[in-house]
Amino acid sequence: MSEKTLTRMDLAEAVFREVGLSRHESAQLVESVLGHVSDALVRGEQVKLSSFGTFSVRDKSERVGRNPKTGEEVPITPRRVLSFRPSHLMKERVAAGNR
Repeated sequence: MSEKTLTRMDLAEAVFREVGLSRHESAQLVESVLGHVSDALVRGEQVKLSSFGTFSVRDKSERVGRNPKTGEEVPITPRRVLSFRPSHLMKERVAAGNR
């Protein structure tokens, strides 16, 4: 598998090349979209991107974990976690790339 990471700058550059906005406008557009996605998730809303997937936040309750080294039980505090569920189209596309 590749160690390449897609960054905000890469996304802005792609928008610049494919849409034709200036580099500055492309970077602003990417930041705006990511800001809207983040804000919605903070509010507890789902973010559904057609043909891509769904981001959601869920609450995990307090539970007891175990330290793997000592076997000692440790309480794990309640928290909110971000989850992503890819669409079936994204799953198929990723699977096709593995061939």
